[in-house]
Parts: sequence; C-alpha cells; structure tokens
Amino acid sequence: MSNAYVLVEYTGDQVAAATAELITAAKVFGAVTAVVVGTEGAHLPLVDTLAALGADQIVAAEGADVASRIVLPETDALSMLAASAPAPIIIDAGAHGNEIAGRLAARLASGVLCDVVGINADRSAQMSIFGDSIEVTAVVGGNSPIYTLRPGAVEPKPTPGAGVVSTFALPAATVKDVTVTKFTPAPKGDRPDLAQAKVVVAGGRGLDSAEGFSNVAEPLADVLDAAVGATRDAVDLGWYGPQFQVGQTGVTVSPDLYIGLGISGAIQHTSGMQTARKIVVINNDEDAPFFQIADLGVVGDVHEVVPRVIEELKKRG
Repeated sequence: MSNAYVLVEYTGDQVAAATAELITAAKVFGAVTAVVVGTEGAHLPLVDTLAALGADQIVAAEGADVASRIVLPETDALSMLAASAPAPIIIDAGAHGNEIAGRLAARLASGVLCDVVGINADRSAQMSIFGDSIEVTAVVGGNSPIYTLRPGAVEPKPTPGAGVVSTFALPAATVKDVTVTKFTPAPKGDRPDLAQAKVVVAGGRGLDSAEGFSNVAEPLADVLDAAVGATRDAVDLGWYGPQFQVGQTGVTVSPDLYIGLGISGAIQHTSGMQTARKIVVINNDEDAPFFQIADLGVVGDVHEVVPRVIEELKKRG
C-alpha cells in the first residue's frame, strides 16, 4: 500500500484543525503517516485524535531542545523518514510550512508545490494562481514530492486509521542551528483565533477609522462569537493590527460565515477568504466587486446597518 507523510500541527494536547485537512488530502496516496515533532511524550495526548482523523501510523520525532529551535527539527524528521522510505509529504501552507518545504526539497532533491488547493493520486495538484483568478494543475517530480496545502481548501473527511505509534530521536542541534533565546507569545484576546474561526467579521476602508473597528466590527463579532479581520488598507492605515490582515499577504481563512464591512473586494483580499462557505457583504457602493462573490449583499452604510443587525441578533438571543 502506498504511503504519505503529514506534518502534524498541534498546540499542547490539541490537534489543529489544519491537520484534519492534511490527513484527508493525503488519503489519495493510501496510508497516512502522521509525524509529530516535539519533546518526549508530546505525541501521547494526540494519538487518539490523529487515529480518529485517519492516521494509519503515528511517528513521534522527539528532541529535548525542539522548542528552542526553528524549522530544522521538522525538516530533520521528515527528511530522515523520506530518505529511508520515500513518499509524498504534505504540510500546512504558511510561512513556517513553506520554509520547511523548501528545505526538504533541497535535501531530498524532490519537487515542491506551495499553497495547493487539491492533491491527486497521480501526484499532480490543483493551484489557484494570480490572485485566484486562474486555476491550474501542476505536476511535481522526485521520489518524495512535497506539497503545502492552503488552509480551508479541503473539507476534512475523517476515516479512522490504525494509529500505530513509533518513536525516534532527532539529531542534536549544531552550531548552524538558529535557536530561540527568548519568546514572547502574541497576546490573545477572548475572540476565536482568526485562522481557525468559524465566523469572521472583517473591516475595510468603509469603516472610516480605528473607531469603526471598535464601534462597529468588534461589537458584531462579539455577538456572533467571531474573529475580527481587516483588509491590507485598514492595516496600513493603522486602524487594526497586522496580525489580523486577511488576504494574499496576510492570513488565509475559510470560515463557515464571512461578513465583510466596508470592503471593496480587491483580489488581494478576496484571495485570502473566498473559500468561506457563506459570504455576506455590507457596502454603500453597489458596484463594489465584493458583491460578485457574495451570497448575500446589503447596499448601505455599515455605521447604520450593523447596529441594527446587532440589535436584532441580541433580540433573538
């Protein structure tokens, strides 16, 4: 039976939602080996979940200094596995995943495709390019082709696997390693994480100011238990933090519901959210491009429409 490796994304004892998508995508190759990189025993609370998601094998690559090293532990783990048993490798797309993919491609002399939206059994993949205006199928070579999968591009379809566990030790750090000497996590609020949120309320220039976010977007998000996002323009103007930027050069999201407030719908933004299942747009410009991909569009001033929506939502509990 053919095999594929998936790099597990997790925090503490919780498997990230992206991992379910990676395992589903990897199933086209047959059996799935989920690779957990961490300190000794870090994989133990993840085993049942990974097996339920479809992992046939779970390999724990362990090292005492993993937390203080950047990128190389994951690169070491996957390259060691693929060198002994070549197979496709699937990683979550993003700055971290794409960096690992590039290093793996160099080590394994295999091709790499980044930010794919679908993977096929013949090792080709679908890609959405030029701001998602063109869809292409690309073919990658090498004994262990590498793919980074765009978050939200694949609907998870868990099919329980055997979940057979094995472990091996990672190589020790060398003088060439980049190590973390101090780490301060970004402060987290009470709202859901933007990349994983089921509902996203995003604001653009139409909110007019930073106060537009605090007085319009955030109250709506709080009623809906949603994350707040922003367009690049809004971030560049200093109205909202750069970690909340949605789009080509920001976070890619794929929520069940996306509400755009005062957003025109430029490709730079829509390429980062157009896989949302339902899209609602509120804008006073009836010719805004965003209406073309919206499931529901409201032509009106967000400062007038949104407070009424919030009031109605509160009435309905």
